[in-house]
Amino acid sequence: MERHEISISTEYIKLQDLLKFAGAVETGGDAKRIIQEGRVTVNGESCTMRGKKLRPGDRAAIDGETELVVR
Repeated sequence: MERHEISISTEYIKLQDLLKFAGAVETGGDAKRIIQEGRVTVNGESCTMRGKKLRPGDRAAIDGETELVVR
């Protein structure tokens, strides 16, 4: 699994924004689509909420191949 650490300077980042910021998707529409398709997990559980707030220490994975760790 490919792993990327993403540093944020705010209290949290929304899931769709994390995917865009990390370069995992090109547009918000792409983020919306893969989240709604159930291809994204947050802390090991499937998540279909684009506005899910991720805080430092949280992990999001796409298709079990790419992991984004919030720092």
